[in-house]
Amino acid sequence: MPGRIIDAQGGALLPGLHDHHIHLAGLAVRAASVPCGPPEVNDADELAARLRRPGSGWIRGIGYHESVMGLPDRRQLDALAPDRPLRIQHRSGRLWLFNSLGLETVLAGAEAPDGLDRDKGHLFDEDAWLQTALASTPPDFTAISADLARFGVTGVTDMSPRNDPVIARHFAGQREARSLRQHALLAGTLGGWTLGPAKLHLHEAAFPDFEETVAFIATAHDQHRGLAVHCVSEIELVFALAAIEAAGARPGDRIEHASVASPELVARIAALGLAVCVQPHFVAERGDRYLADVEPRHHGDLYRLRSLSDAGVPLAGGSDAPFGDADPWQAMAAAVSRRTRDGQVIGAEEALTPEEALALYLADPLDLTRQRRVEPGATADLCLLDRPWTAARESLSADTVRATFVSGELVHQAPV
Repeated sequence: MPGRIIDAQGGALLPGLHDHHIHLAGLAVRAASVPCGPPEVNDADELAARLRRPGSGWIRGIGYHESVMGLPDRRQLDALAPDRPLRIQHRSGRLWLFNSLGLETVLAGAEAPDGLDRDKGHLFDEDAWLQTALASTPPDFTAISADLARFGVTGVTDMSPRNDPVIARHFAGQREARSLRQHALLAGTLGGWTLGPAKLHLHEAAFPDFEETVAFIATAHDQHRGLAVHCVSEIELVFALAAIEAAGARPGDRIEHASVASPELVARIAALGLAVCVQPHFVAERGDRYLADVEPRHHGDLYRLRSLSDAGVPLAGGSDAPFGDADPWQAMAAAVSRRTRDGQVIGAEEALTPEEALALYLADPLDLTRQRRVEPGATADLCLLDRPWTAARESLSADTVRATFVSGELVHQAPV
């Protein structure tokens, strides 16, 4: 049977984009969640308005930031949502805030974990317990897969630290059912169940034992896996680099976010031969809050790009969705402009060219030092634009994506 012919009409043909840091399950449930933080919600009145919802059952909030009304306890949330169980996830992804009914509901069939402050209704770093208590099952990926295809994304690296063989089977099932069209590489727990990196999620408020961390890195290397370390503060990055120096680095080791990196730390990253997975869109999405919250002396250290690149550090782009927008084109635009929502510029000297911004999403997920290309013998993961690159580079918009192919199969075609 002859193949389908598409007249590209001069549009650029690119390798399919790869999101190198995403949380698909969290992204899948976001559509049923209520935004509870900036820019949609900025104060207690706006939060109260968002939570006034008819019906019964859980209200699930996401994206909360303490700039809205501090860290409210369950009694304060009772005043906003008295008649339905409520849980709100902090923007960091590490903290859940419950009202009294929500706390009562979640504890009905489960013993309280160590990370729960029952008086306040705050649950800290206990997502695995919460999933069990709520009898949660992994979500369907059909809708988010379609959205990613619309952006030209043909592959993802899921960076959820609790990924395990059970989650891996769910991903495989979603791929087999064609609910997930993108190739998927899973990071996660130690064990010989995945080719993806072993994820180490550091928390500045409660660092793991240093020797145990070094042993974790050594075990990952023994399994022929790279290491991916979550670092969103300067002290987390210092801890991570010290542990990697003690264990010894290997190709494939990477830093996630590197949100605050001084020139000295950039040099240490380069000396260790590490890659960095960056989120340039956070400058656009959260930059105004960073300028208000982060010490001025660190403003130049926020979400570096050019400094890392000039130091020879391989870079890859990841959305961190649902904690950031999943559209890679918005991230590319932010990498070029370095502008916040209010139009302020953070680290103009850290900007990339449009070609360098695009390259963040063309890195090989199994070797971030290598760029994928459209060439004979390569897998036909493709993103066709509706215009030449010379024009597309001026807008860097998902609206320019005309068609997306995964392994040669058309999975998205924009209406003419």
